[in-house]
Parts: sequence; structure tokens; C-alpha cells
Amino acid sequence: MTEQSVIRKLMVEVCNANNLMPKDGQGTASAYVLVDFDGQRRRTKTKFRDLNPQWDEKFEFLVHDAESMASETLELNVYNDKKSGKRSPFLGKVKISGSTFVKAGSETLVYYPLEKRSVFSQIKGEIGLKICYVDDAPPPPPPPSKEEKPAEAEAAAAAAPAASEEKPAEKEEGKKPAEEKKKDEEAEKKNPDDEKKPAEDAKKEEKPPEDKGGAAAAADPPPPSAPPAAEEQAIAPAPLSQTPPPKLQSGEKSVTAVGKDVEMVLDKSLSNIDRRTAFDLVDHMPFLYVRVVKAKLTNPPAGSSTYAKLVIGTHTIQTKSTPGGDKGWDQVFAFDKESLNSGSLEIAIWAEGFKAAETDEKTSELCLGTVSFDLQEVPKRVPPDSPLAPQWYSLEGGGGEGPSPGNDVMLSVWLGTQADEAFQEAWQSDSGGLIPETRAKVYLSPKLWYLRLTVIQTQDLQLGGGPGAAPEAKARNPELYVKAQLGPQLFKTSRTNVVLSSPASSNPTWNEDLIFVAAEPFEPFLVITVEDVANGYSVGYAKVQVASIDKRMDDKSEPRSMWFNLCGDEKKPYAGRIHVRLCLEGGYHVLDEAAHVTSDVRATAKQLCKPPIGLLEVGLRGATNLLPVKTRDGTRGTTDAYVVAKYGPKWVRTRTILDRFNPRWNEQYTWDVYDPCTVLTIGVFDNGRYKHDQPDRKDVRLGKLRVRLSTLDTNRVYMGTFPLMVLLPGGAKKMGEIEIAFRFSCPSWISLVQLYTNPMLPRMHYVRPFGPAQQDILRHMAMRLVTARLARSEPALGQEVVQFMLDSDTHMWSMRRSKANWFRVVRCLSKAATFAKWIDGIRTWVHPPTTILVHILLMAIVLCPHLILPTICMYSFLIIALRFRYRQRAAITMDGRLSQYDGVGPDELDEEFDGFPTGRSWDQVRIRYDRLRALAGRAQTLLGDLAAQGERLEALFNWRDPRATGMFVVVCLIASLVFYAVPFKVLVLGSGFYYFRHPRFRGDMPSVPINFFRRLPPLSDQIL
Repeated sequence: MTEQSVIRKLMVEVCNANNLMPKDGQGTASAYVLVDFDGQRRRTKTKFRDLNPQWDEKFEFLVHDAESMASETLELNVYNDKKSGKRSPFLGKVKISGSTFVKAGSETLVYYPLEKRSVFSQIKGEIGLKICYVDDAPPPPPPPSKEEKPAEAEAAAAAAPAASEEKPAEKEEGKKPAEEKKKDEEAEKKNPDDEKKPAEDAKKEEKPPEDKGGAAAAADPPPPSAPPAAEEQAIAPAPLSQTPPPKLQSGEKSVTAVGKDVEMVLDKSLSNIDRRTAFDLVDHMPFLYVRVVKAKLTNPPAGSSTYAKLVIGTHTIQTKSTPGGDKGWDQVFAFDKESLNSGSLEIAIWAEGFKAAETDEKTSELCLGTVSFDLQEVPKRVPPDSPLAPQWYSLEGGGGEGPSPGNDVMLSVWLGTQADEAFQEAWQSDSGGLIPETRAKVYLSPKLWYLRLTVIQTQDLQLGGGPGAAPEAKARNPELYVKAQLGPQLFKTSRTNVVLSSPASSNPTWNEDLIFVAAEPFEPFLVITVEDVANGYSVGYAKVQVASIDKRMDDKSEPRSMWFNLCGDEKKPYAGRIHVRLCLEGGYHVLDEAAHVTSDVRATAKQLCKPPIGLLEVGLRGATNLLPVKTRDGTRGTTDAYVVAKYGPKWVRTRTILDRFNPRWNEQYTWDVYDPCTVLTIGVFDNGRYKHDQPDRKDVRLGKLRVRLSTLDTNRVYMGTFPLMVLLPGGAKKMGEIEIAFRFSCPSWISLVQLYTNPMLPRMHYVRPFGPAQQDILRHMAMRLVTARLARSEPALGQEVVQFMLDSDTHMWSMRRSKANWFRVVRCLSKAATFAKWIDGIRTWVHPPTTILVHILLMAIVLCPHLILPTICMYSFLIIALRFRYRQRAAITMDGRLSQYDGVGPDELDEEFDGFPTGRSWDQVRIRYDRLRALAGRAQTLLGDLAAQGERLEALFNWRDPRATGMFVVVCLIASLVFYAVPFKVLVLGSGFYYFRHPRFRGDMPSVPINFFRRLPPLSDQIL
């Protein structure tokens, strides 16, 4: 009996709309909403003359294909209802991708801004929706009628002996035609009814659900049965990147990523991308695959265990040893064909752990037979060909008294590539076999939320000293604060004094927000504690289950406030109560990377995520000339290299190629791109964790690259070899080169250009922003959470690897980074300095023809001022367009000159690698402190000079120097009369000619305005 798939329904609740555009000519609008999904349409009621309508109407849509729901789109169009026959004015639309739909119970009210239908549409406002889906069990099949039961019983009775007997009797053969005629007649009677049912089902799907009674449910026919795999997918839908590929329509292709156990299916929104075949960015590596399924032995030794041994030249590997009669292994072995040094493959079946009959002594091993293959005759297989079916092969040779004629082994041998689906689970010769720490894996960062705790006030606090407190503690006025702890995160409110004699201050109030970073799965409890600093004891605490905290998507509604009882010690079970407001903020993006290398800017809430705009494909081809970082057998150097790539929440890790300085991975991965102004990070490491006998198991970094997607051309393949630079305490060092290829595909230029006009972060970052200091604290907490969670994976992604990829140490002091940032500022200001130098060359007549042309240009600008802006824009267009030919290609390598690793000494590099707090000697710390004081002294002087310029300008208006201010007032009066009498064009032209006058008419001393400004008094003389 086959299982039936569930029926999925999409529930859409149209709640309200805010601030609609008036379209009825009277300053209001009569709005209604049309909701379309998968060919089904629903309509709300009309709310007359209301710019903030409230509908609160629920609609139900049938999802025809649960697997493709993520590629569907829910569209809502808002119109102004006109009772006349004219067309209803358009008020806005919203398109929501099916990938953002959540299961029932997780839905929340989300406000979507109304979008324009065209460039000239006048649209404003937003609409509030609640969207979720429900999986209902199908109705049970109707019971068979009484007339059908005898026929079914006769058919079952006739089928049973027919299946059990090989030669049925002649009587039964005579009965079968009569029974078949009865079945045919019954089928003809049922056919008209069956043909009517699909037509009735189609009509029911088009109508909105009005009656949900039990009679209607019983009358509906059961849905068609589905295989078990399809039913599991319908019951528990996985994310898009983990669902098996549906049947591909025209224009759609699937990409299988090396190192993943699943296939990435391209969304319909990306179906227009010109997708090549899988692994088109990497080379195909030939592998010899051997699948050993099982062995069939006629007379196996009693009490023996059997295993298979594979021998190819110097490569020898054996399967697991299995006891029992039928020997089954079902293991796949993948041998790198380039490393094979033999032209034949030999597979032998061995028995071990049995006793010989003559000596009654335990024999170690006995060969039961071998099978040989010539590698020149092995067939080739390239996906998407079906897997090669294993076959039985007779064993030849063997020890003991000779081979038994019935000894066979089932196996299959073929030549394939790393694209073979058996590669991921196979024993791999280039990565050490089945070692978990050397296998290719895909990791996902935990989903992060901001948890906002608003501490309002406390009441009924039982104050008066804790256990063991002195009696006079009751007489002191307590100084209270609230402490909250979520896992390792701990925050405190400000302190407030409580006067016990005053009833007004006995219930202290804070109204302060404490922000935490929570990762799914959440910590079990948030502990809130009220402590008394003056008396040194805890008043009471309360525990809140994090999983029960409400989630909100925006700032439209405040989270509900709650009272919690405070628990004291055993003698004081009730210590008061505390009033707080709790919520999990889904409208923010939790920053878990350095701000300059962020790879994801989506909001935490799934409902606020937009569909992807493109696809990023990365081919990790190989590395060359890697330097040894450790020794093998104490004699020679070696490197066990692997690559980690990170974009968004998805981390990929290639397999580790053991003991090679020129490893070839040839693995290809894909990521969905939601914003082009993001960064892909690629790091190369030496694996030091797969050897469990080593005490210090850490991976060594070999280099890192970054690719900013906005610098890439769309639908273009970039392929090249890039140096791997790593900074060590002894200086920068080139560890080798990496060869990679990548392609950023985007089907729609319009959506790509539109993203440049949108804000980088979600709306909540601008409506309720965090301060810079608080944002840095939250970022480092998120980094620590991601590092801890990935370190708990199996196999673990090392803490040193995650920190290196996330740049978690950018907030630490570094002389090298300070110099690099200083020269970056100087480089930006150098453009302005070059322009100022050019102007100075003109006014000093260094090149007289250029100065004369500038005079002519000045006259043209003054006489035709309306041509200033068009000329500037045209010059900008021409200059920038001509520079397109000389544009810089995608910068992938780390810039050593910009990093300033050659501009610092060994002690400054050692200071950068020093931890916090320092672990160096006091003499080194004193030298570094003196150097930092000297640098800070120069910065202090620069800040003082900048402040003095501003104070001089302020003193000019505050009469701090009465004579200087009086002179300035007189000059202003005379200038106003001159400006009033002289035309503006003549004034500008005369000022320009005076500024560009010849050096013969110019003095060597500073001008009068500069001398006057420098004599104004700053406040530097009032500083101690």
C-alpha cells in the first residue's frame, strides 16, 4: 500500500494598509486588494474613503506542487474602487517570493512597501500581511461498496494460488477468463464516474473555500498516491539549496557542487541564466572507481571473518572485515588515475580469525581467490549516465586445498571523474581514505538574532541584606542595578539609588535596553538578576525561556511587556517582581564579519528576504609551489593543503590533498547572490587536525584572497593564478600560488541596477540604529558565537580557521594597519593636493599658455553661468568614459604595498601577533609603550592645531579680540556697499583676474587675510 502525500495550503491574511496615495480626487481612496497565487485569485472587500484601511481578511490557496513552492510568487495589487465603469486607479503592488513563506505558527505581521507598476506611477504606503502554509493530511479513501466486496474477495482468492503454484490446474485456468470478464464489466461501470471526478476537482480548486464541513471533506476524492520520498519532502520541506532537483523545465538546469551531498537547484527567478554544465570551471580529474558489494562463498572456514583487498601497484587497501556466511561490504574506492603506477587491478578475498582442522591452531589469514582487471579495458562513465551495475565475478587461485568453484564476488569497476555521485562517499586515495577531517564538507553558520531586553522597573523588592549580612545593612540605602546573562554574554543597566524611607523611590525605574546576540538553537534561559551594590548581595533572579520570546519584524508594534517574579534563596522564595519587555528582532541583519568584508546583508527574518538576483560559481582548481609547513617522519617537509571559501552563511571546505606541494582539488561550488556589493573570502590552510596522536592539533594558514562581486562583470569567467601571502611574526611570506575560477551570473540588469539605489542594510538599522560602540560589541559577540558553533561541527572547522576568515582581530592595535590606514587617507587627499598644486602653477604662470586658457575659461563661466553645470557633467562623462579602457581588472590578490607589511620592523610585527592581554616581558612592553606615546604625541599636536583653527574662527564672532572683531565688522560693512554697487559678474571676474595675476605683481609674503586670521586668539593658552 503506497503512502499519500499531504495537501499544502497557503494562508494569506491581508491585515491593513497605511498611508495610501489618495486617488479619488477628494483626498481619500476606496481601496481593495487582489491576491494572486499559482493561477488562483482572491479579492478583499472595499474600504471606502480610508487611506489607512483595515481588512483583516484571510484567504486560502491550494499549492499544487509543494516542492516548487519556493519558486512561485505571491502577488498583491491594490486598487481604488470606482463604482463607475472606468478603470480602477492603481495604488501599488507587492511581489513576495515563495522561498520566504514560513510554516503555520511562525507567521508574524510584516509590512511590505507598495511598489510602482511603472516609472511614472505615483505610489506610496505599505501593506501589512501574515503569510504561512499548512500541511493537511489527505482525506481517507472511501470504503468499498457492498457489491464490490464479493468480487474483490474472489479476485484475492484466485490470485493467491496463482502466485504460489507454478503449474495451475485446468479448472483454475477455466475460471480466470470468467473472473477477468467480471472485472472488465465493473471497470466499465466505474469509468464514467472517474472521468467526472477530475473535472469536479478542477472546479473546486478555482473556487475560494467557503464550506469546510465534514460532509464536503468526505465527498472529495483522495489525492493520487506518491512515493515515500516525495511524501517526506512534502511533510518537511528543506531549504532550496538542500532539496532534490525537481523535473527540469525548459531553460532550467541543475548544478551539482563537488564536496556537497546534495544538488543545488536553480530557482525559476534565475532560470534565464546561461548555465553551463556542472564542473565547467574546473578540470575533470580521472579516477578509477571500484565498488565491492559482497562475496558468495561455498565453503567458508568456520568462525572466519572475510574482507576484500585491492592492490594496484604500490596502492593496497582493504575493506572492513565482516563475519558471517554472506559477506557484504558495499564500499566504493576512488583511486587518482595519475598516481597509479600499474596497469592492472587485483581484488582478493581473504578470510581471517579461524582455526585449522589439523592443528587446531588459529590461522591468521587465508586467500580465498582473486580477480584481476586490465585498466586499459575498464569502461568509462560520465554523469548523467546511470551508475554501473555490479556483476558477479568468479574467484581464481587461492590458498589451502584449492579454490572452490562456487566462490564469487560482486563488484563493478569504471573510470570516472570527481563529478561522479559516488565520489563523496568513496574511499579517496589522494585524501587519505575515509578520514573525516580530510573530507570535503559544507557548513552553515547558525542563524543569529538580536535579543532586545528592555528593563522597565521593579516592585515589591525584599531589601535588607542578604544571607550573612550585618544588621546595620538594613539601614543603608541600596544601590541597585539589573544584570542579564545569556550564555557567556552579560550586560548590566546603570545603577540607581533606593531610599527606603521614600515610597516614591522604593520601586526603581530604568527603561534601558540591553541587546544580546542569540543563535539558533537558542540557549535555554535568559537569566535576569537584580543586585544590590551597596550591600553586596543579589536581591533575586528570574529565568526566561528564550524559545518562548516573541519575534517582531519591524518597529510598527511594541513587544508586550511582562512581569516576572524574582526568586531569592531558600529562605526567601519571593523577592519581588520585575517588569521587562522582551523580543527577538528579526528586522536586523546580525553582523558577524568585519564591516569592510561583509558577505551577507539580509534580514534575519525569512519573511523579509528577497529572492536572489544571481548566482556565484567558484571553481577551486589547485595550488602550486606550496612551501612545507611541517615535517613528516622527522626527515622531510610536507604540506597537507585544503581550501575554505565563505560567502553568506555558507562555508565550503575542500578535501585535504595529503603530502603534495602542487595539490589539485578541482571542486566547484555555487552560492545564491542577494546583493552584488558583497565579498567572497577564500583561505588556504594546512591540515593539522587529522592526526590524532599530535598534542597541538591546529591548522596553519597559508594565505587568503578576497573577491568583491561588484568589481566583476556579469556572465564572465575569471580564471587565473594568484599568490598566497601570509603575515608571520618574522614578516610577510609568499606560501605559494592558488588557481581559481569564478563567474557571477545575473539574469536581470534591471534588478541589479535597482539594488544600487537601495540601502545596504535592512530598514531597522536606520529606524532604530545601534551606536558605533554597541555595534562593535555585538559584532564581536556574533563572531564568537559563529566560531564556537562551527568548532562543534563534525568534523570541526577549527577556531583559528574561522577567526582568520572573519578577520576577528581587526579591532586590535597594529602599527602596520595604522600606517596602512594613514597612507590610504593621504592617497585620497593627494588628488585634492594635486589639484591645488595645478591651481598654484596656474596662478604663478609656470606654463603661460595654460594660464591664458584658464583666464578665457573664467570669462566664459562668468559671462555664461548657465553653462557651468552642463559643462562639468559633460567633462565628467568624457573623462570617465575614456578611462574605461584603462580600468583596473578585478583585484583579487592582497596588495602588499597597501598592506604596509614592508614598512614595519620585526618588533612591530611581534606586537601585532601579541595577544590581549600581552604575554611579552616588561622590557618589551615598556619599549612599545614609549613608541606608542611618541606616536600619540604627534597625533595630539595635530588635533590641537585643528582645534585652534576652529577656535580662531569662533573668536572672530565672539569679540574675544575686540580690535580684530571691530576691523572685521568695518570690512563687512564696506564689502556690503561694494557688492551692492558693483555687478556680480564684474566682481567675480575681477577677483579671478586678481587671483591669477602675474608673479611680477605679487609679493613674497603671506596675504593680508591669512595674516589677519593667524593673529586671532585660540584657547590653547587656557589649557593646563
